[in-house]
Amino acid sequence: MTTERVETRRCILARGSAVLGLVAAAGLFLGGFALSPAQAEEADMARAKEEGTVVWYTSTPIEQANKLARLFEEETGIKVELFRSGGSAILRRFHQEQSAGRVAADVLTTSDPAASNVMAEKGMFVPFKPADFDKIPEQAKDPDGNWIGQRLNLITIYMRGDKVAEAERPQKWTDLTDSKYAGQLVMTDPSFTSLQLSVVGTLSQKLGWDYYKKLADNDIMIVQGNQQVSDNLKRGERLIAVGALDSYAAADRNSGHDIVTVYPKDGTFVIPSPTAVVKGSPHPNAAKAFAAFMISPKAQQVFPADGGYSARTDIAPPEGGPKVTELTIIPVDYAGLEKQASKIKDSFNDIFR
Repeated sequence: MTTERVETRRCILARGSAVLGLVAAAGLFLGGFALSPAQAEEADMARAKEEGTVVWYTSTPIEQANKLARLFEEETGIKVELFRSGGSAILRRFHQEQSAGRVAADVLTTSDPAASNVMAEKGMFVPFKPADFDKIPEQAKDPDGNWIGQRLNLITIYMRGDKVAEAERPQKWTDLTDSKYAGQLVMTDPSFTSLQLSVVGTLSQKLGWDYYKKLADNDIMIVQGNQQVSDNLKRGERLIAVGALDSYAAADRNSGHDIVTVYPKDGTFVIPSPTAVVKGSPHPNAAKAFAAFMISPKAQQVFPADGGYSARTDIAPPEGGPKVTELTIIPVDYAGLEKQASKIKDSFNDIFR
């Protein structure tokens, strides 16, 4: 088992359909074709085991990534070489290698559906529809199998319950600009974390860049990834996480920390994490075997067990967590995000650096 090395086309997800698809992920599957067992594609396991290794580039939280890698190794005997970093950092490395004519990753998992759609259009992935492809809702996968959602990411506001009194807890994104929260806020960097790119791109369009200027005036701390956000709260350096991955809050609660999640009244983000088999990779059969394993019940149960959300329609939310159907969901225009990604990062950096 390797450990973390750095912490450093058509399927365009439209605004309205994204909400419907993520409602389906909560257990109310609203349509789409069912893939019969006879139609499901299977990996050549004999060849996969001969290859013996799969190289996985991923932004999956490190503990979950290690669990999935370990389960796959135990089940198949195929070694997982893991490179884990933030979603934007993963994509930068992947594209740099592609530009140099080098394909190192067999399987790519990020949390950027917009970028995954573009890469699918460019033919960078191998279409693959393994068993249980039909258990993933339409808006959490490419219809041709170029990518499949590994999990659903809920992006919320969470905070130290022992330090922020109940009456003082923000209930909306706009509440965070109140001066009473000055020096208490921490947020990830969209240049490092692709989930935050979706949040910043959407909220800057919805609320304007003045919203982020007001957060800057409130002395918000910018860190690279969600683990740093979690660590900051646990150390008490900051008290409120702004637009952070809620599975970290759940994990901290499970570890005994007093962490309270607020699902904002003006909307929670629910974003799938695409997993794709990379075209021309060194271990193509092991790649398919790992991608198929990723959406198996055994693998998918890892996420709710850790306080996160499975991408499958037939797996319940984490204990104590709301169903997606119970939330107000902020739709994300992934097609528009991809076109504006560089501009969003530059505008953010102009404010905070």
